Amino acid sequence: MGILSWIVLGLIVGVLAKFVMPGKDGGGFVVTVVLGIVGAFVGGYIGSALGIGGVSGFNVPSIFVATLGAVIVLLVYRMLKK
Repeated sequence: MGILSWIVLGLIVGVLAKFVMPGKDGGGFVVTVVLGIVGAFVGGYIGSALGIGGVSGFNVPSIFVATLGAVIVLLVYRMLKK
């Protein structure tokens, strides 16, 4: 996947993660996208390590794994922010 694909996937995954874990987080749109991109990397790494599969493109399993990673990153972000 190219950098533009990661940004678009990060946007989608970031929004999904905010939907799963609503709340007030500073930073707005940019932080949502960055957390989504980082979450996609984290989800892909964890998914590959567990043998579930990584983030390989725009498909349902990749978006699911990336969203789980983004939720983890959002949880860590909120813990560090406090």
